[in-house]
Amino acid sequence: MRSKLRAMKIEGPLVKGTFVERPNRFITHIRVNGDVVVSHLLDPGRLKELLVPRAVVWLRPAPENTTRKTQYSTVLVEKKGVLVSLDTTLPNQFLRKEFDSIPAFIGWSQLKSEYKLGNHRIDFLLKDDQGNKVFAEVKSVTYVSNGIAQFPDAVTIRGKRHVELLASLSNKGERTMILFICQRPDANVFQPMWDRDPDFSKALVSAKQANVDIKCLTTNVSLKEMTFCREIPVNLTPPNER
Repeated sequence: MRSKLRAMKIEGPLVKGTFVERPNRFITHIRVNGDVVVSHLLDPGRLKELLVPRAVVWLRPAPENTTRKTQYSTVLVEKKGVLVSLDTTLPNQFLRKEFDSIPAFIGWSQLKSEYKLGNHRIDFLLKDDQGNKVFAEVKSVTYVSNGIAQFPDAVTIRGKRHVELLASLSNKGERTMILFICQRPDANVFQPMWDRDPDFSKALVSAKQANVDIKCLTTNVSLKEMTFCREIPVNLTPPNER
């Protein structure tokens, strides 16, 4: 039986601002009520299509008495009326908290998160509806253009290693999965971003050939919650073969 879809609360309240600049990967300058504040950015991707001058963003104030150097975190940005989450920790939280309400995982169960395997840590150890263990890695997606979600928007050597690890496990007979969670609802298909990280893209194709299961889920994001939207197709065909 399909479980009722639930919503994961987004920690708030959030503060509205407009994007000014991004001096480095993890810092943004945001105008709030006429003043420019320094805000931490969790997403290390390029985000050039999202973080444009005067883009509306939403900040989460740091806890009181924090020892952080920044008093805010930049967690949401608006793009053509769509809210996009920039919090790279949300996809794992979402899967952990709302797992049994996502249609693709009905009948499945979570065995452990941050599962240690040798010198590696895998995001999730799952059990499918047939009782098989499944090693799963989760990747956050924020880039969407013309309905196409793409990852990564910057070179990710670490991400490539994760993909290669799962392919290696799959070749040894283990069941494995890469789950891309798109932190916005406006995507109809997923594909790797070949032009920005061809090595990751090729590794993803090789992983698929090794029987790694590759899925992409989209989500609805509001100022207060994140909910499952739908699963979308995955297209791994290289551009020169289309």
